[in-house]
Amino acid sequence: MRIVKEIPHPRFKITVFSWNGKYLIKIEDAHLEQVYKIPEGELEGLHEVEMILSTPFLLGCLDRFAQMAKDFNHAWRHRYENQNQESNENPND
Repeated sequence: MRIVKEIPHPRFKITVFSWNGKYLIKIEDAHLEQVYKIPEGELEGLHEVEMILSTPFLLGCLDRFAQMAKDFNHAWRHRYENQNQESNENPND
């Protein structure tokens, strides 16, 4: 996997990779990331990747990051409860 482009953005770290005949668009925010894969043959070039990264698309990414953070924070706060529930469900383990 090789980095083919880093796209500046005020909020996200956006990196485009080339791997196995695909472009991977990785969008990072804090400790979370989203990755989108596009076959290289479906694009005429990297300029089309940047066209995909429109404001509405990135706002959708921001919404998903917010939901991902909420889900992770909930799981983190309740991690011991989940462990106790699993122990109670499998008393022979």
